[in-house]
Amino acid sequence: VQLQASGGGLVQAGGSLRVSCGASGGTFSSYVMAWFRQAPGKEREFVAAIRWSGGSTSYADSVKGRFTISRDNAKNTVYLQMNSLNPEDTAVYYCAARMGSMLYKSESNYGYWGQGTLVTVSS
Repeated sequence: VQLQASGGGLVQAGGSLRVSCGASGGTFSSYVMAWFRQAPGKEREFVAAIRWSGGSTSYADSVKGRFTISRDNAKNTVYLQMNSLNPEDTAVYYCAARMGSMLYKSESNYGYWGQGTLVTVSS
């Protein structure tokens, strides 16, 4: 399984950005896809997850109502739409994948990782 994250960049506070994760090398209907992020000097943390089959989602409290995770079955791509961004959202965003149906929030449950894409929110 290969994951390729893209779409990061610089955005002003209050703005929006969408990051993407292209997936290949697996049958993703039986996978859970997730986004994690790591801010400078901090540990990596869970952001959102989606069950590929059925589309059930889970979010961290810090992004609930602002971020939306979705997937495009035809393109084997998972998106993270980020609205109302603030400087505390500045981080490298990683996509991750695991086989199964549980929407785990711990990174130890995810066996496949992309390379990360940097999102910088200026004040």
